[in-house]
Amino acid sequence: MSDIAERGELPLTFRHAEEADIPALTVLVESAYRGESSRAGWTTEADLLEGRRTDHEGVGAVVRDPGSIMLVVERDGALVACCQLEHRGPEAYFGMFAVSPLLQGAGIGRAVLAEAERTVRAEWGAERMRMQVIRQREDLIAWYERRGYRRTGELAPFPYGDERFGIPQRPDLAFEMLVKPLV
Repeated sequence: MSDIAERGELPLTFRHAEEADIPALTVLVESAYRGESSRAGWTTEADLLEGRRTDHEGVGAVVRDPGSIMLVVERDGALVACCQLEHRGPEAYFGMFAVSPLLQGAGIGRAVLAEAERTVRAEWGAERMRMQVIRQREDLIAWYERRGYRRTGELAPFPYGDERFGIPQRPDLAFEMLVKPLV
């Protein structure tokens, strides 16, 4: 039984995002990672990055991309979480994962990740899920490792100078790739 069910909370519902969801999804992603509101949860990047995490154009591009799914997660009609799924042949990319900061730590993230994995297997036959995480986020990487993701050792440079990804607060940021087999 999930933490959510044990507390008797309303169940989560999952659906594909629509054009009308873009503004609310943008606010949700921003609130989970940047600014003071993000400090209410544990996924904040506010000490590593300032500025924005995404914008309407970035979220809209995912929603409109036929090779992607923006998964919307609601409880009692209210947006509580989301994630991006991108079809990449035998694997899927997982990104733009956000849970409302005030609801973090209640099992919603686990439920979203499980549904994302189920979705990419069912819709695309994906054999692996891939993601990138800022390597300095050891707590977040450990959370994914507890769910079966493994570090690949593959690093990608942080896009310094491109404020679409935020304003770095330290000079050593990089992304680390994590992968999980789904079959």
